[in-house]
Amino acid sequence: MVLIFGGTTEGRLAVDVCEQGTAPFYYSTKGELQQVTLHHGVRITGAMTTDDMRQFCQQHDIRLIVDAAHPFAEGLHRAVADVGLPVVRIETRQRTPLPAGLIECSDFDDAVRRLCHDRPKRLLALTGVNSLSRLAEYWRGGGDMVARILRRQESLQKALAEGFPEEKLVYYEPEHTLPTAEEERALMEQVGCDAIITKQSGEEGGFPAKVEAAQALGLRIYVVKPPALPPEWTYVTGRHTLRRAIERLVPGFFPLATGLTTGTCATAAVKAAMLSLLGATEESGIRNEELGIDIASVSVELPDGEEVTVPVSVRAPGVAAVVKDESDDPDVTRGCTIVAQVATRKTTEGERGVVRFLQGTGVGRVTLPGLGIPVGEPAINATPRRMMEYEVRALTADDVDITLSVEGGEELARHTFNSRVGVVDGISIIGTSGIVHPLSHEAFVESLGRELEVAVAMGQTSVGLANGKAGETALQDYCEDMRVVLCGNLIGEALARVHSLGFQRVVLAIGLGKAVKLAEGHLDTHSHKVVMNKAFVEMIARETVGEKAAEACEHITLARELWDVMPEAFFERIRQLCLVHCRTVFPTGELEMIWVR
Repeated sequence: MVLIFGGTTEGRLAVDVCEQGTAPFYYSTKGELQQVTLHHGVRITGAMTTDDMRQFCQQHDIRLIVDAAHPFAEGLHRAVADVGLPVVRIETRQRTPLPAGLIECSDFDDAVRRLCHDRPKRLLALTGVNSLSRLAEYWRGGGDMVARILRRQESLQKALAEGFPEEKLVYYEPEHTLPTAEEERALMEQVGCDAIITKQSGEEGGFPAKVEAAQALGLRIYVVKPPALPPEWTYVTGRHTLRRAIERLVPGFFPLATGLTTGTCATAAVKAAMLSLLGATEESGIRNEELGIDIASVSVELPDGEEVTVPVSVRAPGVAAVVKDESDDPDVTRGCTIVAQVATRKTTEGERGVVRFLQGTGVGRVTLPGLGIPVGEPAINATPRRMMEYEVRALTADDVDITLSVEGGEELARHTFNSRVGVVDGISIIGTSGIVHPLSHEAFVESLGRELEVAVAMGQTSVGLANGKAGETALQDYCEDMRVVLCGNLIGEALARVHSLGFQRVVLAIGLGKAVKLAEGHLDTHSHKVVMNKAFVEMIARETVGEKAAEACEHITLARELWDVMPEAFFERIRQLCLVHCRTVFPTGELEMIWVR
């Protein structure tokens, strides 16, 4: 069982992740203000002491605590640490270096010492009602302070109980969006302060707007930094890394395990190779002891900004390997070893270096157009290339050559359709999200069903079905309030489950590659089961456009190339055929289809 402490945006994220599991979990908040809809989860409210928490965990067989509470909830953090269970802490607020000129305070006690020494003429406290007691030594000792609190009776009572003067309170509405920099500036001018104190709370806490406004007015800015948390906790930065942490710490909570794409593994290998090369180069000025040749793991950034830690093995300066972890997705690359070798060359002073990708053994080479990679280049897709370039550029501005190899890649490629799309000599390095989501049939259908049941429980009658991330984004742009469920290749299974649950409207977002398979009648579009039938495509082109259009189809390699050679009538016919086959499993209700390009 898992216990989440929330009440924050991170808490909602944790709930969304845990709802993908098969086991029940608990979601705890101090009050009842935050509204969440739970299907597998149980909501509990009220503050817990360490003893309360320990007793609850024993009674409910809690094996993992997810701390998604506010970073300044120090009492809760201490209690969680004292329970003695494994803890995962969600840290989505990016702690970037503070702008120059700010007065950094390690905690509120440090802030009070600085304020008592500096004695600003008037201080505006933007740290919340709970911090009034922490700042009491200053304002009770004669410091002129105005405090902003939520316009709630509970907040006012707390302030008055602390003895803070009511006439020195200003308010903001609890349901109001975060103040803009202009609104913050207007408040500061109204109050007539020459200094502010705020918490380093990130974007969500409106920290940048407060700093921008105060700097524009030339005010002193005291910033209280978040308290340090136990180093032994597991720290994650988003939903992908949270799920992977739960999979590791509570085996069986999710029906299937996620994994890392070949692109993420290759990126980790490249970063480790770069670090080892820099650490081994005397002229870099970096000693081996600082970066180390013996690097056990590295953190790399996923396309959505999350950071994931990947085990690595450094084989030599500039050479590192990563073993692709084994998810429950039936992919031929599970457990394969990806090797990166890097070499650098000095660039002309003031110029930005170039990153080149070279083909190593076991990585495919592109021989036909249409993949978005120039013919002759190694089959490394655009997203992994961007990920590798990002990590390289964080370490050096020099020219860098990256050679990727996959041990046994030539044999693995024989079990794929690479040769049919013009990729020879090995596998492709791919991945748009950086994470492999398990798509084995039985468990994926079960997981899909749970997501749809959650939507039903929330009273939703419409649903969007998407094959992947691009489709998910397209559906959110098409109808931002619609619940979107990823159905992978199992379009038929998804539509059948949607029909059985009584949904009244379905919008399917699909790319052309899967659409031409669906239009032919294949409700499971996985490439292991079916590939584009060029004869079928030519037949549709001939029926809708004419013989010349059919001849144009003979030269395409991938379905996406049809966008360049076919008129609208062709795509409309494909769309109609897709809807006809979808109706065999979703016979009633409104059914739409949008293109993902």
